Amino acid sequence: MRVQSFVLKLTSEDPELLRSFYEDILELPPREGMGEGAFALGDATLIIDWHSETKGQTNEPHRVLLDFYVEDLPEEQAQLEARGVEFIRREGKEWWGGIISTFLDPDGNYCQLIEYRPD
Repeated sequence: MRVQSFVLKLTSEDPELLRSFYEDILELPPREGMGEGAFALGDATLIIDWHSETKGQTNEPHRVLLDFYVEDLPEEQAQLEARGVEFIRREGKEWWGGIISTFLDPDGNYCQLIEYRPD
């Protein structure tokens, strides 16, 4: 398989609310040329969209983890908290050197800030 790009499409019953969260609260940059609700995540793209079979909150928020690797987790977390984001896990240390803080998006999906600190 020769993948040219990677897109994760996250569907919602209320894509406007979800788009607003990712755009206004997380301040993700738009992916130019891919339409409304497309966000640039490094070389990957996150698209927020509607789907007729998506209803309400996610039943398994841990099934897909949206991991945002950042350079300064405490700073990024403080900025999100100032915008009203509540974290369900705060700076948990993993055996492999990752520091992880977890929060939920409006549909209940797990989003994680991750800073890799091997020491």
